[in-house]
Amino acid sequence: MLALAKRPDIFFALGIMFILVILILPLPPFLLDLALGVSLMISLIVLMTVLFVEKPLHLSSFPTILLIVTMLRLSLNIASVRLILGHGHEGTQAAGHLIQAFGGFVIGGQIVIGAITFGILTIINFVVITKGSGRIAEVSARFSLDAMPGKQMAIDADLSAGLITEDVAKSRRKELEDESNFFGAMDGASKFVRGDAIAGILITFINFIAGILIGVVQNGLSFNQALHTYTILTIGDGLVSQIPALIVSIAAGILVTKSGVAGSAEKAVIGQLTRQPAALGITSAFLVALSFLPGIPLIPFWALAGLCGYTCWFMLQNPDSAFPKDAAAVAKHKQLEGPPGATTPDGKPVEEQASDFLQIDALRLELGYGLLPLINYQKGHRLTEQIKALRKQMARELGFVIPAVRIQDNMQLPPNTYVVKVKEIEAARGDIKPEMLLVMNPAGGPISIVGEETTEPTFGLPAMWITENHREEALFKNYTVVDPPTVITTHLTEVVKDNMSELLSYAETQKLLDDLGKTQQKLVAETIPSQISVGGVQRILQNLLREMISIRDLSTIVEAISEATRSTQNQVIITEHVRSRLGRQISHFNTNDSGYIPIVALSPTWEQIFMEAITTGAGEEKVLSMAPSKIQEFIAATRSVFDKFATQGELPVLLTSPTIRPYVRSIIERFRPTTVVLSQSEIFAKARIKTLGQL
Repeated sequence: MLALAKRPDIFFALGIMFILVILILPLPPFLLDLALGVSLMISLIVLMTVLFVEKPLHLSSFPTILLIVTMLRLSLNIASVRLILGHGHEGTQAAGHLIQAFGGFVIGGQIVIGAITFGILTIINFVVITKGSGRIAEVSARFSLDAMPGKQMAIDADLSAGLITEDVAKSRRKELEDESNFFGAMDGASKFVRGDAIAGILITFINFIAGILIGVVQNGLSFNQALHTYTILTIGDGLVSQIPALIVSIAAGILVTKSGVAGSAEKAVIGQLTRQPAALGITSAFLVALSFLPGIPLIPFWALAGLCGYTCWFMLQNPDSAFPKDAAAVAKHKQLEGPPGATTPDGKPVEEQASDFLQIDALRLELGYGLLPLINYQKGHRLTEQIKALRKQMARELGFVIPAVRIQDNMQLPPNTYVVKVKEIEAARGDIKPEMLLVMNPAGGPISIVGEETTEPTFGLPAMWITENHREEALFKNYTVVDPPTVITTHLTEVVKDNMSELLSYAETQKLLDDLGKTQQKLVAETIPSQISVGGVQRILQNLLREMISIRDLSTIVEAISEATRSTQNQVIITEHVRSRLGRQISHFNTNDSGYIPIVALSPTWEQIFMEAITTGAGEEKVLSMAPSKIQEFIAATRSVFDKFATQGELPVLLTSPTIRPYVRSIIERFRPTTVVLSQSEIFAKARIKTLGQL
């Protein structure tokens, strides 16, 4: 027995089994009295717990409690119906003394008055409290779900700004998730209360009609005797069920209406009602004026007016009086005193720290309020998941993890607009339809489908917004169908690629070097800082990333830097040497699906022109000094050749000598940034090449 006392789960399971047993087996009257008393006791415990609970989430098991107490009452209803219909002819004590007492007390010898009183009590429970509680639970669940993206973004923003720690952020996210689950469960559990009220009305009606018929027809009672007996039993049974149901309904109503208030019920209600002394003063004056109307009793109204007036005077004289304070108001007051940029209750601004303005976000995605649902997108991958996948993809392809993308709502933007910022500077923006799908024709022709014509924000291609109903039709026509989060992620990807070199910071470079294996740390120690500084390595890595060369093979890059720095400190020359050491990787990246590298070679004439235009600047620095007319001629020739091959479905690379390659690239990247410029030393010995022409 002592061992069982340590296992509350077993007692709980036995209690559930007892409820199920009542549904099947008949209960003797004395045991029914005990069970009905337990039901009333549990209802009172639930109500008192709700009154004193600080937050709704502190009683997150309430939906489960609601289901259990509802099942208990319904099972007891079945047990009482069995006794009333089976033994009601024996007298009003047939269903137990508790039902007899409740029925006799309410009726008080007047059957009609008793029936009307019971009916009003039932209507109050069913129409007013139960229906109102259910509606509040439904709206709370909907609003809680709609507000979740904004709240999650606020948590992420606080975490990114360093206002909270990772553990606090996890705790807040967990609380937000629990809150959404709780109100969702309460929305469903409120149907238990409503169904219980309906079942109580039906059971009472069945008891009354069936009881009189059984008493008169089957047991030989007179109509008056049957009416008196079964009315007492029916109303008594209904009251014993409806009073606990009413108590639990009130508890449910209090709990769901406390969704925006912290603190126990008396602090929330009394604290807020007594916060405005002027309201009490006006109420007192109105009660005095009302008392002078003909027929109005003076003493009660003057007593109430005096109470309100004294309370108003006392609060004005003692602003810090010991009235219960609303916890939410206190918390809000404390928040107003603390954060930078806020104001205190008397209107004085709180002094901000200068360091608060120095932090900037490397990458920020700002969303209009109409795009906030994309964070928890239900029709595909969520925006946050896609950004997380983007960071992993960039790490695999380019060799370092891009900085975290801070997602922030911006109410100054149009509802369906997003902006991508790099180091606080706008780099891209676009407009999307969050409830629609973007369709593009990969063949480049018109899109023959019903929708809204638009331009794809990343590459500026013709596109169309369609509804979800036309997805299958678009796929059948081999169109490219993209959901809104993917549109934003694609645009963000291109922005990241265009600004990759800027995102590699000094600290990230140091981290990459520190993360090299133990076998490479000796090489790092010999090279840095004796031959080159960490900043120099950073600039070389940035040069590689600027042309989308992966730095994942960092050990080879450090070896190449160590070799080159023995003879030169020119970072352009060092970068070209590193590129030649990465020839296998570069050749593989530029090999097309047919297994070869398509090449357009720079003619000897242009090679000579570029060689003659390279002059020596300060120190070892080399600069390109070419006449503007020659640059325009080179640009025109490049466009003509590459556009011709593009129409043939080829995307060739431009092949130059190692000496002039960086200078040729510096011109081409201004008008054809996607065109790859390679030198002969970067072509891997075993790579297959195909020369398409000459520039």
